[in-house]
Amino acid sequence: MQQLNLCIDIDGTVTEAYYWISRANDYFNTKITPKDVQSYEIHEVLGIPREDYNEFYTLYGEILHEEAKIRQDAKEILCNWYGQHKIHFITARDERMKNVTNKWFKYHNILMDSLSLLGSHDKVAKAEELACDIFIEDRYENALQLAMYGFDVLLIDCTYNKGPLPPTVTRVTNWFQIKNIVDNRAQEQYAQFRIAK
Repeated sequence: MQQLNLCIDIDGTVTEAYYWISRANDYFNTKITPKDVQSYEIHEVLGIPREDYNEFYTLYGEILHEEAKIRQDAKEILCNWYGQHKIHFITARDERMKNVTNKWFKYHNILMDSLSLLGSHDKVAKAEELACDIFIEDRYENALQLAMYGFDVLLIDCTYNKGPLPPTVTRVTNWFQIKNIVDNRAQEQYAQFRIAK
């Protein structure tokens, strides 16, 4: 099996996608449910100005990230991959969330090769720097941008990321599907490597 460079988003990809809803509903006195989340931009879902959401996130961002539930089967698969592949977590979270992010991964006993908090949704440069083989993501716009730059993307299905996909983006519904695709890719690349030798 060939070692791959796996670039993995965190929120909505390793964590459950809707972990912020309960606290946001309490704070804004709303009744949002997961099926209501038709946009990645939370302020749009809540029907509030971006500034109001930013204020909420300033107050509760660390708590939200600390409380976030992990997606089903993600821990087992990520732990199994560590040592076989390079695991690079790449998130749009900003640098002030580094401690709570590291604490969350430590709590879940998930090891990694690197963690990048970009403070931006533009992940292309980091993917290029890490020679990314597969990028695992939940944000539709990120998937399209990465694909435009030649990266293979696995887009984990959510209510807010519907839309047509280019050939290099594959929609997946769970971490076992992700595992199968990664394992197959690693086997194919190993076979090609053996032939090239």
